Amino acid sequence: MTSTHQRASGADVERGPGRWLALAVLVLAVLLVAVDATVLGLATPYISEDLKPSGTQLLWIGDVYSFVIAGLLVSMGSLGDRIGRKKLLLTGAVAFGAVSVLNAYATSPELMILARALLGVAGATLMPSTLALIRNIFHDPRERSLAVGIWGAMASAGAAVGPVVGGFLLEHFWWGSVFLINLPVMAVLVLVGIKLLPESKNPAPGPWDLISVGLSLVGMIAVVYAIKEAAAHGPRWDVVVAAVIGAAALTWFVRRQLTLPAPLLDMRLFRNRGFSGAVLADLLTVLGLSGLVFFLSQFLQLVQGRRPFEAGLAELPAAVGAVAAGLIAGVVARRFSVRIVVAGGLAAVGLALAALTGLSQHTGYPLLGASLLVVGIGAGFSFTVTADVILSSVPKDQAGAASAVSETAYELGAALGIALLGSIVTGVYRDFTAPPGTPPDVASASHESLGGAVESVTSLPPHEANALLESAQTAFVDGLRLAATAGAAVLLATAIAAWFLLKGQKLEESPDPTEDAP
Repeated sequence: MTSTHQRASGADVERGPGRWLALAVLVLAVLLVAVDATVLGLATPYISEDLKPSGTQLLWIGDVYSFVIAGLLVSMGSLGDRIGRKKLLLTGAVAFGAVSVLNAYATSPELMILARALLGVAGATLMPSTLALIRNIFHDPRERSLAVGIWGAMASAGAAVGPVVGGFLLEHFWWGSVFLINLPVMAVLVLVGIKLLPESKNPAPGPWDLISVGLSLVGMIAVVYAIKEAAAHGPRWDVVVAAVIGAAALTWFVRRQLTLPAPLLDMRLFRNRGFSGAVLADLLTVLGLSGLVFFLSQFLQLVQGRRPFEAGLAELPAAVGAVAAGLIAGVVARRFSVRIVVAGGLAAVGLALAALTGLSQHTGYPLLGASLLVVGIGAGFSFTVTADVILSSVPKDQAGAASAVSETAYELGAALGIALLGSIVTGVYRDFTAPPGTPPDVASASHESLGGAVESVTSLPPHEANALLESAQTAFVDGLRLAATAGAAVLLATAIAAWFLLKGQKLEESPDPTEDAP
């Protein structure tokens, strides 16, 4: 009786205007995650001043969310396929709001890292559910392309709204307020979602394998930790142990999926070249971008002296470009080809990052703004089309697991990007030479982070403070330029790989008649 009612309810949503209202609810969840990710960059200088984290703790605050979410996405996507995507989405939204309060009132770096990790657990329930529900609500391929474009555009809009709203809040309230803006969005999502969203799940999913859940989580976190620590401190014994444990857990995970009658993740999906190519493109693209983006807000505030609200507005072109490109990406990919749009978008992002290798403390905004606009347009085209390819490559019943693979690639890329490119910035920065006569405690605080340097120089006479700050800012920009070079190389290489991997790939043109069969 329940399944019959769910099918009827889903059909009503799919036929009438309700599907667009349902989409509006889903993009609220995307906004929730996107806003949270972008406000952190703006709040970082304030968190540094208040909680006084070390450079390593600051990186953990930035990327532990991505570590945890990457480890749990596949498990949560599969759980949504089993218990119902609507149920998982709404439960996750409530948890996300509650843990946001813990983030806002964190009193130490350790508590902040824990709060960000718990936010990752909640966030892992949101993203796969939204894409999977889109796959099940929009049966017509062209409508689905537009829906995915709107989904991606709203993620970009969240990336734009986050810094602007966050900047306003940081100028008027304490840094914890940037996390509390999640609460009203979460409340609207839950209250409206209960009424509008149709439930959908795999009708014969099999049991949820807890051993696979544990292997996925342990494997992902251990591997990412090993890469992060190796990049920052070299191959110590704990890094080698973590790498071995992570590789062993992921190998066991893959072998187990191939033998289970109802796997957490159907590894046969990767036999589809378009699916594998789109996933790889997402992972490497985010890897090339995220480390740079994480430090860009610090550059705008701590190097160029912009206020938080102004720094938020300065980052707006990237979101504007991504929104515009996301909305037309499906049409352009059908007019030309998937590989032209994806590879061309990635190449554009790579060239924009290459332009940032000329960055200096005094770089004017026109170069920065134009580069960010091109980054947004290229990423908007690429991410929208790859998400569409991934969704259309699988049956509806596996939409949650496929969406989770897409999101895992995204979050894993973000974690690795912050770890690798962030470590480049941090490594170069820590090597700067403090001017002679700088007190040891001030020099030590300054070498931990640029935020630490800005705060510690207030105890020095003006001429000594200016000299120390100049050295610290120069080193930070040197690191940022090197990270931009590495990011550009990754993006251009990914564009070439996407050109070959996505050869012959097309977006669906007409509905599958079996999709609507009773």
